Amino acid sequence: MTDISVLQTDIKEYPLFARGKVRDVYNLNDKLLIVSTDRVSAFDVVLPNGLPGKGKILTAMSLFWFDFLKDIIESHLVTANIDEFPTDLHKYREILEGRTMLVYKAKRVDIEAIVRGYISGSMWKELVAARKSGSNEVHGFYFDPALVESDKLPEPIFTPSTKAEEGHDENISFEQMAELVGKETAELCRDRSLAIYTRAADYALTRGIILADTKFEFGYFDGRFILIDEVLSPDSSRFWPVDRYEPGRGQPSFDKQFIRDYLGRIDWDKTPPGPKLPDDIVEKSVARYAEAARMLMGKQV
Repeated sequence: MTDISVLQTDIKEYPLFARGKVRDVYNLNDKLLIVSTDRVSAFDVVLPNGLPGKGKILTAMSLFWFDFLKDIIESHLVTANIDEFPTDLHKYREILEGRTMLVYKAKRVDIEAIVRGYISGSMWKELVAARKSGSNEVHGFYFDPALVESDKLPEPIFTPSTKAEEGHDENISFEQMAELVGKETAELCRDRSLAIYTRAADYALTRGIILADTKFEFGYFDGRFILIDEVLSPDSSRFWPVDRYEPGRGQPSFDKQFIRDYLGRIDWDKTPPGPKLPDDIVEKSVARYAEAARMLMGKQV
């Protein structure tokens, strides 16, 4: 692998706004500098070694989708061109190149806006639990009793969740979301999410990929409702290869599945510190991210 992992940044000219599982975010007054590192997490634990080049792949995919979706919704992107960054950042070019966005500092809507076109993940687990008690209803949605894992839903559904700073997010109903953020904002999140998902899922199918589900983040800037954070990457979306799709089981996917499978085979209790990943698991995972980007964007990152 030719890329060197960037696991953490230290830009002294600006205060650190936030350091998440993957991104380092710096405060530039009315703007933010978002640096996508190569950190990787599993089971909410950041692992000691990253996936070289992952941050560049995530950034390239977000830039692609922000442009693709611009007639549906404005994004927070100002520029990803380092030459257009403040001049005191240019000395960090080697670290920032390809993995950094300068964005508007929006007031975030503190909800994960999730759209599901297929039944999988946490929603499938909740449906299985509901069925054990004789119900096919989850968070106000009624599911066909014949529905099996990974089935396509009759139409995409909006299933918001809380946004936990630590630990797991919790799926909630639309009505609960409206109580948290207000009816108007809740409706904007739902309607824009469904429009974005439909456009992206239709396009992905033409590229050999099923967009099973995904999550978005929104915010307000200068009175405008905009798309923020990153969008439609393997970190926020479940991408399945069309040619291997088979309902009734979990699907192979373009994400961290190699890592999850490896961690499930070793003696680790899923609490920090996480174990170091072997080189072959790292290489396979990077290859899956890169393949998803190549298929969707039509070019190698």
